[in-house]
Amino acid sequence: MTNLGDSTPNSSPDPWELAYLRFETQEDEIRKFVGRLKRLDVSSWPRDARILELFCGRGNGLHALQRLGFYRLEGVDISPRLLSHYRGPAKCHAQDCRVLQFAAESEDAVIIQGGLHHLLSLPDDLEQTFAEIRRVLKSNGRALFVEPWLTPFLQLVHAVTQNTTMRRLSPKLDALATMIEYERVSYENWLGRPEEIVALARKYFLPLHETFRWGKWNFVGSPRR
Repeated sequence: MTNLGDSTPNSSPDPWELAYLRFETQEDEIRKFVGRLKRLDVSSWPRDARILELFCGRGNGLHALQRLGFYRLEGVDISPRLLSHYRGPAKCHAQDCRVLQFAAESEDAVIIQGGLHHLLSLPDDLEQTFAEIRRVLKSNGRALFVEPWLTPFLQLVHAVTQNTTMRRLSPKLDALATMIEYERVSYENWLGRPEEIVALARKYFLPLHETFRWGKWNFVGSPRR
């Protein structure tokens, strides 16, 4: 879930990662992911599906998938330090999502929960990532993306995070505001390109489910060949 860049397990955490780690507890994030995946009907997928989660961070999405009964799991993140927080059975790899080291048509599903908006160069990085996801997905596979979207709800959240009193009263809100501050360039670039992002997603994937609400873009699609 980090911005693309160099990161090693022994280096000092950057301010964004520190804010991310204090934004919510591990258990809170796992429960959030379980609820989200159920709403997106992931619980109906075959339990022996090979699932790859990109931008997996400290692995709480992998824990959520395991709780839903999936066991053929792998995770990818650019940050070895965040990956070092994961304790579970899934195989995790420090890789660049734009150049995945997985065989073509090897995965039943690829999931991203809050990582695409960290890509620094749009549309190029996004197109490379989508192309790699399509390459590694089986013909009947699924791509699932959940990313921030500039809905009225998210605009309200942004307004609240700019209130210094609210930030002092709420450590969670302060952590969110700090993350936004340190990822502002990629974050605002992402939020400012909705039509381009949707067009690219539909170029590589046939939409099976797509919603824009509560500050999130929820997309599930199958690979176009």
